[in-house]
Amino acid sequence: MTFLRASIRGVLLAVSIGLLLVPLFGIRIVAWMVPGAGRSARIRDRASTFAFRQWARVACWVIGVRPKLRGTPPAPPFFLVSNHLGYLDIVVMASLAPCVFVSKADVRNWPIIGRLCAAVGTIFLDREQKRDLPRTMGRIEAVLGSGRGVVLFPEGTSTKGDEVVRFRPSLLELPARSGRGVHYAALRYQTRFGSPPASTTVCWWGDAPFFPHLWGMLAVRSIDAEVVFAAEPIEHTDRKALARALRNAVAESFEPVV
Repeated sequence: MTFLRASIRGVLLAVSIGLLLVPLFGIRIVAWMVPGAGRSARIRDRASTFAFRQWARVACWVIGVRPKLRGTPPAPPFFLVSNHLGYLDIVVMASLAPCVFVSKADVRNWPIIGRLCAAVGTIFLDREQKRDLPRTMGRIEAVLGSGRGVVLFPEGTSTKGDEVVRFRPSLLELPARSGRGVHYAALRYQTRFGSPPASTTVCWWGDAPFFPHLWGMLAVRSIDAEVVFAAEPIEHTDRKALARALRNAVAESFEPVV
């Protein structure tokens, strides 16, 4: 049964990705035909974000993810941070709000997920190049200015869900400098009783190879994605203090993944 479930879901997921690429390609053509570079980019970006959100909802259904929310996702435009448990975080968060993700540059080379993220406008940051930070912050400002949300995983890496690790403060310079409040959420996964634990089948961390992990996740009967959204954002004029405050606030709402 698990082999059949994983096979069917794998096929449906691949088909859904293929169907997503069709409107994304069409959006680029339509945007290219619209006069005015600025207007063309706005149409492309908003339409791509909308298409990605609809696909994410379908993908959650295909994979067997059941979002369970506490609190309400912030209204765009917003800057939101969360703990990071693996590639499924992107699908879950994208299904809940119109947003663009900030990611480390090497995600662009991940199989499937990397290409998909690039196609929907993910902001990639090369942490090895300090001069890439101003460009990234400029892109974040542009996304917020277009009326969309920005989601950042400031832990800088995914974990097995046993704790919330230190938040990197570098990309929090923008909200700290502008006085913009930063929303936050705590993310946790849980599988049904009798299924393999979410810490190994859903969380993707360490050196776990992608495709075997994806196959194992697709074989799980259902996954509860528990997302706790805070009612109010946090503000601070110092990025390091802001990072500490956000990390502590997320940790307070977080329950370890088992």
